[in-house]
Amino acid sequence: MNRLDTKTAIVTGGAVGIGRACVIRMAEEGAKVAILDLLEAEGMALAAELVAKGHEAAFWPVDVADEAAVKAAIDAAAARFGSLDVLVNNAGISGSPKPTDQVSEAEWDRVQAVNVKGVFFGTKHAIPHLRAAGKGSIINLSSIAGLIGVGGIAPYHASKGAVRLMTKNDAITYAAEKIRVNSIHPAYIWTPMVENHLRATAPDLEAAKAAAGAAHPIGTMGEPDDIAWAVVWLASDEAKFVTGTEIVIDGGYTAR
Repeated sequence: MNRLDTKTAIVTGGAVGIGRACVIRMAEEGAKVAILDLLEAEGMALAAELVAKGHEAAFWPVDVADEAAVKAAIDAAAARFGSLDVLVNNAGISGSPKPTDQVSEAEWDRVQAVNVKGVFFGTKHAIPHLRAAGKGSIINLSSIAGLIGVGGIAPYHASKGAVRLMTKNDAITYAAEKIRVNSIHPAYIWTPMVENHLRATAPDLEAAKAAAGAAHPIGTMGEPDDIAWAVVWLASDEAKFVTGTEIVIDGGYTAR
């Protein structure tokens, strides 16, 4: 229960889905957690729930595509909790499910702004605080779509591929400062984002959910906690020798 005791963590997109699970599990393991998200009601409710249980948590409303807002929230969180040790760049959107030739420039740009610039801005403004702490862990949420082609969702594939290589480059760049940078690559995890994607691409949600689960050799979609526990490990000193790697959590999807 104390794997992250004394650590302060920031989770972008922390109000729902994978981000919410990361926030909860890290708080339960002793971390002070800052929740950054556009979903203000959900973020405030989660912070209040954790505080009521005796954990240290707070919420900041942030669009990760807005650099000034990201910097202000990171600085405020570090000031409030006294330091920063862990950044989870989780915020992301699936964007348009269209193939490349049907995607508008605006649709493309919005996905890159959130999924790529969001990681860039988070990392850029967390680094000074991690450097001050003498070490740190940055955990970037990519996707199996950053490793293989799934079909469709062209902007999403491009963004998650970018996150994969941004991770490796930053791992090399900051390794000498004991700042570790790793990426996690989930397959289908049952979250609001996946639910919305399936609703947009299939007429029968339950049938689409069953088909998505069956696409994994293990036979089901994953759950947010399947990702959150990997985040806890990467955030902890148990993973002190792990940097520049990609952890694939996909029920066997990419093992074919």
